[in-house]
This record gives sequence, structure tokens and C-alpha cells, in this order.
Amino acid sequence: MAGAAIFGTAAIVYFAMRPADATVIDPTDRTLVRTGKAVYANYCASCHGSSLQGQPDWRKRMPNGLLPAPPHDETGHTWHHPDELLIDIVKNGLVPGRTAPAGYASDMPAYGGILADEEIVAVLAYIKSTWPPDVLKAQEKVTRQQRN
Repeated sequence: MAGAAIFGTAAIVYFAMRPADATVIDPTDRTLVRTGKAVYANYCASCHGSSLQGQPDWRKRMPNGLLPAPPHDETGHTWHHPDELLIDIVKNGLVPGRTAPAGYASDMPAYGGILADEEIVAVLAYIKSTWPPDVLKAQEKVTRQQRN
């Protein structure tokens, strides 16, 4: 629950400062998903798991005070966030006061200098392509609400 509260606060801060243009992440685009699966395997699976399962006890802080990498399947909280926030987190990491609460520490790296924007969108399309229809619809609703 602490993780959900942290990211809920982050979402409020982020959407007060969000960009006007919105990228669409299409989990039905097979080419995009295929690319995203390969990028995920190379850059994300080492922390978030090859099956998107996250690290064990991902809601409990580790001895260093950081939270383990969460799952990106339907058991995690990724689907609670709109597309723009997910893109920003992958691109820039968890930035206190922007995509995370002020003072929040994370070991989530920023991939903006490593991956092209298209690769970031592809990774997220792959992740979304694995969600059951009800979870995908819920996430799409959150994205639509934030864009309005």
C-alpha cells in the first residue's frame, strides 16, 4: 500500500506538469510488441523478471531503504499509471518531485540516454500486451482520464 500511495502522489505531481502532446502505446501492434520484448529482455528483465514478475517482496523496503523492482504483470501497479507517466519513468527514472514524491530514492535507472523514444514505447507496448483484457481496459481508462 505504501508503494501505491507513493506513486499516487507522484502521478498528481507529474500531471500538473505533463507535456501537451501524448504518445499512444498500442499493445496490439505486433511489430512494436516484438521489438519491445527484445528490448525488455536486454534492459528490464534483470530487475523486473523475465516473466514481468518483479523482485520478491517488492512492497517491502530492502536494507538499503529502497524498494525492490515491482512486477509489470497484472499483479503489480504499472497498470495503475497512464502511458505518459510510464514513458517518463522509463526515460528519466523516478525523479523526486516529478514522477516520485519529493525525497524519494530509487535505483530505477533513466534509459533516455540509452534507448530511443520508440524503444521505450515498444517496451511499454510489450508489457501492456501481456495484461488480461480487464486490466488493459482499466489502464486505458486511466490514460484517457489523464489526457482530458
